[in-house]
Amino acid sequence: MKINIQHNHFQLACSGVSYWEEQKTLLVADVHLGKISHFRKYGSAVPQTAVQTNFDRLDQAVVQFQPLKIIFLGDLFHSALNAEWNLFENWFQNQKAEVILIAGNHDIIAPWHYEKLGVKVFQELHIDDFRLTHHPEEKQGSFNICGHIHPGYRLVGLAKQHLKLKCFFRSRNQLILPAFGEFTGAFLMKPEAEDQVFVCAKAEVIRVN
Repeated sequence: MKINIQHNHFQLACSGVSYWEEQKTLLVADVHLGKISHFRKYGSAVPQTAVQTNFDRLDQAVVQFQPLKIIFLGDLFHSALNAEWNLFENWFQNQKAEVILIAGNHDIIAPWHYEKLGVKVFQELHIDDFRLTHHPEEKQGSFNICGHIHPGYRLVGLAKQHLKLKCFFRSRNQLILPAFGEFTGAFLMKPEAEDQVFVCAKAEVIRVN
């Protein structure tokens, strides 16, 4: 799915990433690396193989879009350092693109760990008329692209069956990206008349309202 925002073009992928064509930039929100390891540490029955899933999906997005820049819109890591940091280091070393993190509320790992690798860390980032943040923060004069909410949408069938899917949620001055990470859940959105919802189906992104 390709959408136009302020004369810029964004591709929305079913993985939850968005590719900003004019900036050759891949936008990714709420990966929550380390969350699976955290669950396993405290006894949750999550398979060890799930740890690699986020990195495999990131690699697929990079191969698909070939970005010059990758911007994580906060909550790249779920909590403190654990074994998944080593996997992130290995993943980062294979990236040709510049990597930027906009710090989120879960990003409690000291910034120097990222800076040592070469990852730039910001609280927010302004690019032309766009303001990139972790929390949704609309401000007059700029279009906000963010994450944090983990937006989702419930589809209801004629036989009263339900399907909850993560989604991109666009309002007048804001685009909220879905959570990229595995086992992150989704918050059901309630769109107003002018809002746009793009659900992430298995093979494509579909506008539903």
